[in-house]
Amino acid sequence: MRYFPIFIFLILISCQSNQISEVRITVSEELSKDLKDGRLLLLFHHSDKTEPRFAVSDDINSAQVIGMDFEDYQSGEALSLDLNEFGYPIENWQNIPEGEYWIQAYIAKYETFNRSDGHTIKMPMDQWEGRQWNRTPGNIYSIPQKIKWDGKAGLDLTIDQINPPVTEPEDTEYIKHIKFKSEMLSEFWGRDIYLGAHVLIPRDFDQNPNEYYPLMIYHGHFPTDFDGFRTIPPDEEMEEDYSARFDIYGYNKIQQQEAYDFYRKWISPDFQKFIVIEIQHANPFYDDSYAVNSQNIGPYGDAITYELIPHIEEQFRGIGEGWSRFVYGGSTGGWEALAVQVMYPNEYNGCFAACPDPIDFRAYTTVNIYEEENAYFLNGPFRTTERVGKRNYLGHVSAMLKDMNHKELALGGTKSRSGDQWDIWQAVYSPVGDDGYPKPIWDRYSGEIDKEVAKHWQENFDLRYIMERDWSKLGKNLEGKIHIYCGDMDNYYLNNAVYMTEDFLENTTDPYYGGEVLYGDRAEHCWNGDPDLPNYITRLRYNTMYLDKIGKRLNATAPPNFNKKTWVLQK
Repeated sequence: MRYFPIFIFLILISCQSNQISEVRITVSEELSKDLKDGRLLLLFHHSDKTEPRFAVSDDINSAQVIGMDFEDYQSGEALSLDLNEFGYPIENWQNIPEGEYWIQAYIAKYETFNRSDGHTIKMPMDQWEGRQWNRTPGNIYSIPQKIKWDGKAGLDLTIDQINPPVTEPEDTEYIKHIKFKSEMLSEFWGRDIYLGAHVLIPRDFDQNPNEYYPLMIYHGHFPTDFDGFRTIPPDEEMEEDYSARFDIYGYNKIQQQEAYDFYRKWISPDFQKFIVIEIQHANPFYDDSYAVNSQNIGPYGDAITYELIPHIEEQFRGIGEGWSRFVYGGSTGGWEALAVQVMYPNEYNGCFAACPDPIDFRAYTTVNIYEEENAYFLNGPFRTTERVGKRNYLGHVSAMLKDMNHKELALGGTKSRSGDQWDIWQAVYSPVGDDGYPKPIWDRYSGEIDKEVAKHWQENFDLRYIMERDWSKLGKNLEGKIHIYCGDMDNYYLNNAVYMTEDFLENTTDPYYGGEVLYGDRAEHCWNGDPDLPNYITRLRYNTMYLDKIGKRLNATAPPNFNKKTWVLQK
């Protein structure tokens, strides 16, 4: 069927001149039927190699975006977008240089949530894609078209594309998939909320029904399937690609070879038996919940620890006791590994936290949220200097902290709805504001820090502070369990918080913490503890690289009937 378009007129008004630029956006009748609330994005890109919606980034080659929230849209009515809405990287649309661009319109839809805390908020809903605004099933957009921009002429764009549903992976001999309704989270959000997991089971699982296994929990961003496990050799005809991140060719082949090597270890007769899970816990704010209880996101810590993990252990014969569970991960997953070990000290028997997100908020990347007044600027009597946000191993800076935050301000507005990094930190750590959305740690535009919010962060989520404050109670349950690894040239300055945490840990007594903190020389994000191999290799070995340390922990803490050679408990 052919659909006749509905015209949505976006009136773009220049404040510095009386010139009015009109952007006419046509939405097909079919795609407008369920359109009610959302965020409208207008995107410019200088290249046709990447769609504008995939080109917004912290880097200097980012696409330009201007965003606006809208509510209660009625099919057929006009929407107006003032170009003076906030833009990134260029804040003021009149400063966008004249030239040729690829332009695209995009609508990220919001849904209404009536939460159990009494607040009603409007948020994007994860559709099992991992809360990726530019890929969310159901979001709609226009095909990029090339224009010559002079800031005066009007534009005609047609929204006639929709992101398709996610295809969920199928079970295999070794990899199983769980999708589990959480009663705790469903009650909080006022609708059904699901947790998921990809589960790697041991060899001969079905042939040994009396065997029970330790559980290895890999924390990190939303995985579409279990990564790094491949039952066939690398593809012979694969064309070698280039990895800009690691500056090497053929990384696709390296990844396949590492995945195949892991499979061969996994099925070998002398390899320990255990269960590995990768958790899926995307939410309206991000692709990951940070695995803790939060006023804004809900009781994800309890839901994962007391609902999801016992469910998996029951279904796949996990031992089901705290001494048999270990957590590990990098970056977001590194913070989560340490956080759940600290907040649920008896439910886990060791954490391996690589390049963790800030674990001491005196070094919230490059900001001390307790002592400094502004997150974006260092202010002196005669000069103001912008605070750095991202660097390489040589210390060369590629993004400022202000720009990284302004990107999210343009994408998601002022209510933590961008689905990106600074917004999720704020959503997890902050109290709920009067409007039902996370109370900002700082003004997202100016960078002015709210000390009252900072105090809430400290008391509830500053992991170093919590350990130091509660060591007399926590210490005996954390002894020997904490392992932290970080490159000393982490791209996001995460090593600074690790230094401060190490200072505390090394001075613990009654008991001494008894773990380890290691640094990679000139290593960037996300170094995870191997001093001999490059990061592009070790990041593919999370599921095997800590096994010796885990084995020592099991030898010291497992009951006598646990087979310390095969890691099997007979029941």
